[in-house]
Order: sequence, then C-alpha cells, then structure tokens
Amino acid sequence: MRLPWLRSAEPSPPTHEDLVRRVALGDEAAFEELYDAVSPQVFGLIRRVVRDPAQSEEVTQEVFVEVWQQAARFDADRGRAVSWILVIAHRRAVDRIRAAQASADRDLRQGIKEFQESYDDVQDIVEAKIEGERVLKALESLTQAQQEAIRLAYYGGYTQQEVANLLKVPVGTVKTRIRDGMIRLRDKLGVA
Repeated sequence: MRLPWLRSAEPSPPTHEDLVRRVALGDEAAFEELYDAVSPQVFGLIRRVVRDPAQSEEVTQEVFVEVWQQAARFDADRGRAVSWILVIAHRRAVDRIRAAQASADRDLRQGIKEFQESYDDVQDIVEAKIEGERVLKALESLTQAQQEAIRLAYYGGYTQQEVANLLKVPVGTVKTRIRDGMIRLRDKLGVA
C-alpha cells in the first residue's frame, strides 16, 4: 500500500519556454515537441490572415523554420514563448498577404500596359491604313509619268538611277518628275 504523501514525483512536462531554450541548443526532440504543442494554434492564426489553406501551410512551415533558426533570440523575460511564436506567425502571414497583393498589382499594371500597347498598335495600324489610302488617292491626281517615278522610288525602293534605267529616261528627268509629283502630293494632302 502506498501512502499518498509518498507518491513518486513525476516530472512535470516542459514549458514552451523550456522547449524553446532546448531548441536554441539544437535539440530536435524539443523542436518536435514544441511543434506538436503549438502548430495548431500557429496554423489557425495564419489561416485567419492568409485564408488560402495551401499558402497557410507554407507560411506555417516558414514560421517553424524561423523558430528553429532564431530560438536563441527568444527572451523569456520579455514574454511567453507562444506569444513570441505567434508574433512571428502573424508577421509572416502579413508579409505573405503583402507580397501577394504586390504581385497582383504588378500583374495588373503589366496587363494594363500590354492592353494599352495593343490598343495603340491597332490605332496606329488603322491610322496608317487611312493615311495610305489618302496618299494613293492623291497619287491618282498626278501625271502618269510622275506616278510611275514616285511608285518605283517610294513603293518599289529603287534609287533614282535605277528608276531612270527602268523607265529608260535620263536621271535628271526622273528627279524632276519625283520633285514635281511630291510638290503636288504635298499640296493635295495639305502637308506643310
């Protein structure tokens, strides 16, 4: 028969503060015990902030990596170990939200920029097409000789010498036809 006052003194379980001190010394068993004790609370806090379950799991892992790496910085005189861990968890969760928001903002700005660029491209193409049609219509008001010389030089990409050879006329004649034709086009199109 055992007497109640002679009970064997069972060791009390270690406190969270004790576990953090042991983690600071590299005690993996203490880390496992600390993780088992506080991870539900840490995950719950992160889940409320981040909302996404997968992201919350990632942030929880990051928190415990930081606890492992920074355990030596814990100061029991400044507060409880759970509070210290939850502050780390909250900070990491907020950082994740801010990073996600910054990424979304960046994507939105890029999307707007790309949309604006594509809108500008379409606008430029339409304007160029309209202007090209105006030029072709104005070309019709020129003499046949001026039209040939300008079309070969500007649309065909030939030099004035090559235009002269193609048309079998002197280079001076080609220059005069192009110059006179361009003056008439300028007047017709209202270009200063």
